[in-house]
Amino acid sequence: MNGLQAAGIKAEFDPDCGFIRGLTVTDQGRDVAPLHRAPWVGLETFGPEHPPHLTGMEGDFFCAPFGQEGSDGAPFHGWPANAVWQVTASDAATLTATLPQKVNGATLTKVLRLMDGHPFLYQAHTFTGGQGALPVANHAMVSLPQGGLIAMSPKRWFQTPLTPPESNPTAGRHTLTYPARATDPRLFPGADLTRYPFGSSHEDFVMAVEQAPGLGWTAVTRPAEGDLYLSLRDSGQLPMTMLWHSNAGRDYAPWSGRHRYCLGVEEGACATMLPPEALGDLGGPGLVTLGGTVTVRHVIGAIAWPSGQRVTQVARVADGLHITGEGGAERTVPYDAGFLAV
Repeated sequence: MNGLQAAGIKAEFDPDCGFIRGLTVTDQGRDVAPLHRAPWVGLETFGPEHPPHLTGMEGDFFCAPFGQEGSDGAPFHGWPANAVWQVTASDAATLTATLPQKVNGATLTKVLRLMDGHPFLYQAHTFTGGQGALPVANHAMVSLPQGGLIAMSPKRWFQTPLTPPESNPTAGRHTLTYPARATDPRLFPGADLTRYPFGSSHEDFVMAVEQAPGLGWTAVTRPAEGDLYLSLRDSGQLPMTMLWHSNAGRDYAPWSGRHRYCLGVEEGACATMLPPEALGDLGGPGLVTLGGTVTVRHVIGAIAWPSGQRVTQVARVADGLHITGEGGAERTVPYDAGFLAV
């Protein structure tokens, strides 16, 4: 485990599957640590029938290809989420690691960075060489034991896959309608997508497509905890936000009805998950095309948010990032605007 720390923020990097663990922001006199950890982590180890990332599933990790096995024999979510990274350089607040396995022939390098006073972890994944196009996404997981409120930058539409994560009723349950599509997340068939959870026991997956290129954001308010999780990206490169609702909806091992209160906020370019008729409306690249050098950037963080309000706007301002709540709550926090350049 490799520790990273700057004034007011800390995290750990686990080279095994590339997990970001223990992200904690000290803000307004208390620690904010919103990320999820599966209940079996550190207690059980799974066999080769399960992808390696499942054993240590926690925090955030990078997937390429996202949502499928690799054409090169990689397990589900690809080698970045299932192999051991090699740390090549690090200091107190910055780390560089390289993946020994190639991804579609590309070398993949990870850079993580913290900054004094910033409530964010800045991460970049750079593909060098390779060929073809593949779906990619970060796979952050937010812990919501007492529920949460979900807000996002404007979306064109929201859509489920053709089939639910668990279609066999003896294996699990879902709440949403599959397939379904809507422009208003509050009126989605089966549930209000702006709230977590929307069922007492369910496993669901829904995709949201960005309205326009720019600063893409997802804000998850935890009213009971009085804090806020933030995810930022360049929506011109990563035009999709995928929400994985995992709340005791799978009955088979290792899930066994015990994986609760997890909201995956998975930001990516994953056109392979959309039906063919939707691709013309995507408004973004849909996949990452390899060859030359391609860098995928993503920012995650957290702040105290004692109002518990749902967020209505996240915007760059001269001195950082400005967050506005639906009841008038406001915060401006330090933010490296040049990292995403949108």
